[in-house]
Amino acid sequence: MRVAIVHYWLVSMRGGEKVVEALCDMYPDADIFTLVYDEKRVSEKIRRHRVTPSFLQKIPGAKRHYQSLLPLMPFALESLDVSGYDLVISSESGPAKGITPGPQATHVCYCHSPMRYVWDHYHFYRANAGLAARLLMPWIAPALRTWDVTTAARVDAFVANSRHVADRIGKYYRRRATVLNPPVSVDDFAPVSGPGDHYLVAGQLVGYKRVDLAVRAFTRMDRKLVVIGEGPEMATLKRLAGPSVTFLGRTPFPQLKDMLARCRALIFPGTEDFGIVPVEAMASGRPVIAHASGGVLDSVVPDHTGLLFDEQSEAGLIDAVRRFEAMEGTFHPEIIRQHAQQFSDTHFRQRMQQIIDDEIARRKPMPVSLSQTVRRQSSLRPRVARVKLPDTHLRNGA
Repeated sequence: MRVAIVHYWLVSMRGGEKVVEALCDMYPDADIFTLVYDEKRVSEKIRRHRVTPSFLQKIPGAKRHYQSLLPLMPFALESLDVSGYDLVISSESGPAKGITPGPQATHVCYCHSPMRYVWDHYHFYRANAGLAARLLMPWIAPALRTWDVTTAARVDAFVANSRHVADRIGKYYRRRATVLNPPVSVDDFAPVSGPGDHYLVAGQLVGYKRVDLAVRAFTRMDRKLVVIGEGPEMATLKRLAGPSVTFLGRTPFPQLKDMLARCRALIFPGTEDFGIVPVEAMASGRPVIAHASGGVLDSVVPDHTGLLFDEQSEAGLIDAVRRFEAMEGTFHPEIIRQHAQQFSDTHFRQRMQQIIDDEIARRKPMPVSLSQTVRRQSSLRPRVARVKLPDTHLRNGA
């Protein structure tokens, strides 16, 4: 069986690329197709496969400014030839599911999210875009939405990374999706003997993650907050921060691992499709304080592995932190870590393999038996009408 893995772009190693790695483990001979490829910024596991980028790769600066090429992406994706493959697995967040497989191929889409910049995050992306993008997006977005909905018909089975994403697939594509949370390297994390005195925020510093709520709240409470990550919001967040907030920027993995294991709790105030960092914190034995929305509803168990707050505001977060501190001693690191084990790489690969095998079996044509053939041929024979003579002919000796 020839297998193709289609990923939107390969220019970094984040949650989507971890899924690609898991698919590479499942299908070590698979070929990979992508819009833009930077081999220096992906793992050795991905580089071992044959990777075919689209024509966007030839555009100067595409590896760094690929997002500005959004209007060309549907054309670039459809230029990739996967017609000779038996199984196509698309990893969708940017355009990937719009690939055109052969008529006999099985196409399974693992959806991290429908394209945010043309659907529910459209106004956020437009407000934060440059002048040219703000002017062009109202003209480009309707065509992209139409293409996005139309290409959902090319998918045989959708797999969503959370119930939140499954709901959006149902809303925008009118398709059902099986929920399978993404793989997390939980064995890379472990509890330590005792936590420190700081809370932690970790991730990309962009507006929709609402790190500003955490910075404002902890400045107001005068509690220690460590912020790990970088992004366009960094300068704004530093202006909001008081002396109790520390910014470490981008940190090496050993330092991130240590900070996760030693924090009092991870603060997660935004809404994300799933959220890898909360699971990493729980694998470290630490509770999570998160806004009750998005993927954390799949991963955080209230009052057992963390706390959820409903009002996405500075006041809502402050109230949640105070509730946490009143019951901090009731959270047990080993119980929290045990809960995180269900999000392991092994669980993901086993469940994903089952979903794919079931879909292949469902689409496999059943052989026609001899009796079915005979019945079918009999049904095609012309029927001769039988005419009954009237009784009068018999009485007249005819």
